[in-house]
Formats: sequence, structure tokens, C-alpha cells
Amino acid sequence: MRVFAIADPHLSRAHPKPMTIFGPGWQGHPEAFFRGWREVVGPSDLVIVAGDISWAMRLSEALPDLLDLGALPGKKVLLKGNHDYWWPSISRLRAVLPEGMYALQNDALVLEGVAVAGTRGWQYPPETLEDERILAREVERLKLSLKSLEGKPHRHLVVAFHFPPFGPSGEASPLLELAAGAHPQAIVYGHLHGADPAKLPQSYQGIPLHLVAADALRFRPKLVLEAD
Repeated sequence: MRVFAIADPHLSRAHPKPMTIFGPGWQGHPEAFFRGWREVVGPSDLVIVAGDISWAMRLSEALPDLLDLGALPGKKVLLKGNHDYWWPSISRLRAVLPEGMYALQNDALVLEGVAVAGTRGWQYPPETLEDERILAREVERLKLSLKSLEGKPHRHLVVAFHFPPFGPSGEASPLLELAAGAHPQAIVYGHLHGADPAKLPQSYQGIPLHLVAADALRFRPKLVLEAD
């Protein structure tokens, strides 16, 4: 099974919101996103969608976007982003997800020997006391996610974040240190728009770090793992 990742689809079928206001890199969105996915992902692949899935404010408004994602090839694992205001309780969300689509929240998923763990993350270093509180909460959520893998056999692990798990100078956050301690084969993150991937940290303690924001990938999911 091949594992791909992409973040920040920023879909908005219920109330269309042009993304070109964020720069020329979004030209052709969202059609380019769906086209790019179909060009590289096959029915037996797994795709991690690392946050900022829909601009919707309510689950009912996000449902058309979730169904559009569900119609694409492959299985999907969803992670919450900072703009996913529509994201309800995890039980309510899982009740409406189409077949082959999963959502992570304080837990992890194992499919065909591949484990996917993660959490949204937050900006680092924190600038306010509220940022510190949110970051500490995200650390606890990642601990829960990784702990949930105990007793679940798997051969590979990918850890996913929405926010980059490092600071502007590449300094490791507590989230990155915790993730690295689980010895994953890859760490993926999104959120950064207009960034040059070549100027960002490429690895941490030998673990590849992948920026998978949709505009950085030109809307083609990135292959991050080929599972045996």
C-alpha cells in the first residue's frame, strides 16, 4: 500500500470561496486539487488529509466537501486544521463519513500494517499564555494518539500535524520531539502557504519531514511511504 499526504484543500462547495485571493499558487483551485489527486492516487492507496479541509462553519455545509473527497480514489484519513470550524464531536463526524474515510482525534488508525497518528498542533514558539495552553493540550492529544497504538500491531508509522512541528528557525517543538520518540517513517504537516519547501527542515533525527500544503504540492498528493 502506498501512503500519500496532502493538507489544506480548503474546499467550499456549499459557499464557494475563491482561494486566488491568497496568491497565484491557487489558480485553478479547487478543480486542480481533484485532478491532481486522481492523477497520482489509486484505489488501494491511503491518503492523509492533514487539516483545513473545508471553509464550512457547520457539518451540514461541510458534508458536500466530505462526499467529494469520499468519491476520490483511495482510503482517506482526516486530521483537523485550524480553519475546520465545522468539525463536530468525533462520534458525530464519524457517523456521517463515507465508506473508506476515517477521522483522527486523540487516537490513531492502523490499516494494512500502516499506523497513522497525529494531532492538529499549534504555532511554535507560543506567543501568549493562551498559545502555551493550546500547545500543551496538543502535546497531550498526541500522547493519547500514540498511546492508542499500544496492542495494535503495525509495521509502519506516519505522524501527521496540521501546523508545522517546529519554529521559524527550524527549532523542534515538544510535538516534534514526542513524534520522533515514536520512530515514525515520516512526519507530515501543512498550514504553510507560499513557503519554499527547500528552505524548510527536511528531516529531524533522521526522520523525513514533509510539507504537504496543497499549494506547495501543486495540488498533487505527495508519496510519503511505500508499505511492504
